[in-house]
Amino acid sequence: MGSYGKLATRVLDTDVPVMVKILELTKGAKDPIQLGKGAVYWQPPEQALEKVKQIAWEPSTSNYGTHEGLPEPKDALKKKLSMENKLCNSSVMVTAGSNQGFLNLVLTLCDITDSVVLFAPYFFNAHMSFRMTGITNILVGPSNPKTLQPDADWLERILSETKPTPKIVSIVNPGNPSGNCIPEPLLKRISGICKKAGSWLVVDNAYEYFIYGGSEHSCIEGNHIINLFSFSKAYGMMGWRVGYIAYPSEAEDLRIQLLKVQDNVAICAPMISQHVALYCLEAGHEWVKNQVKTLAKNKELVMKALSTLGEDAVIGGEGAIYLWAKLPERYQNDYEVVSWLARKHGVVVLPGSACGGNGCIRITYGAVKEEECDLAAKRLRNGLEELVTYGMVE
Repeated sequence: MGSYGKLATRVLDTDVPVMVKILELTKGAKDPIQLGKGAVYWQPPEQALEKVKQIAWEPSTSNYGTHEGLPEPKDALKKKLSMENKLCNSSVMVTAGSNQGFLNLVLTLCDITDSVVLFAPYFFNAHMSFRMTGITNILVGPSNPKTLQPDADWLERILSETKPTPKIVSIVNPGNPSGNCIPEPLLKRISGICKKAGSWLVVDNAYEYFIYGGSEHSCIEGNHIINLFSFSKAYGMMGWRVGYIAYPSEAEDLRIQLLKVQDNVAICAPMISQHVALYCLEAGHEWVKNQVKTLAKNKELVMKALSTLGEDAVIGGEGAIYLWAKLPERYQNDYEVVSWLARKHGVVVLPGSACGGNGCIRITYGAVKEEECDLAAKRLRNGLEELVTYGMVE
């Protein structure tokens, strides 16, 4: 038995992180190419990295910072929220990535007896945060099978029928793993349903700049809405760990409770990372948009590779860095398919069951440059063609 019986049930009952599982599944794969990890291939702007060299030597960089974030990044973020997102009545707390921001919110808003709402396919870390904090009543709602947009009719019914009312409704826009944008009318309807029921609406906007074609990203605010943002993908700051919570300025009680959690989880986001984030904001969203444009060819290559699954099998491409694909009906064990693709064909994708979508895969087209993506797409196409025609031949 060892120490197993001495471990917390709430953690034992939480899924092992899917990326850890994938590393285990793909052991022995020869030179696999990553189309599974949610990352981008670029680094922060050069001018940001150059400027931060000087900050590293300042004594204050090695000290604790204020819980809510350094004044300069906070002021810059409030200006950004107002000008770009039209969020004019939101206060800011800087966190060590938006994942930590979400965890802060769960710890602040939820008791273990509360119920919460996600929509499948969901962002796996959100589900893990709920389970790890002892919340077991996770109501997973359906999405439109053709668009993967949240089913607002189901939400309206479930919030009115469930007592006590679910504490949090969590959505991601643009979607992870769906790769689609939630239209503003639907976003407003979901907000209205939550407001009427008395639920918090938490919106993860990590991919706000990753928009393609004629799609648009919209933000909304209200005294029941909390928005999350991240520097990780937009500015290539995955390892620097900076995100931020935008919460209603009028909610002073919420601020005080968030400070309690922040003090015990991170105290503050890394000081040097906050400076990098500030310098990234100086480079501006146009810098990000230029980076995002380079992903168009990657997306095209991956979509072509996925075409072997059939016309209606692939969803996404409006936003974020993901495509969602349905495997042939006989392959409901997507972990087996993912492992086989890595071993036999040298390409790594994410099993959809990690996101509550059995028999599907999530494909990322942001983590590799075009040349490597071209090779990965060829491997993926070869693998899927073999899967459809002959099965998982070893």
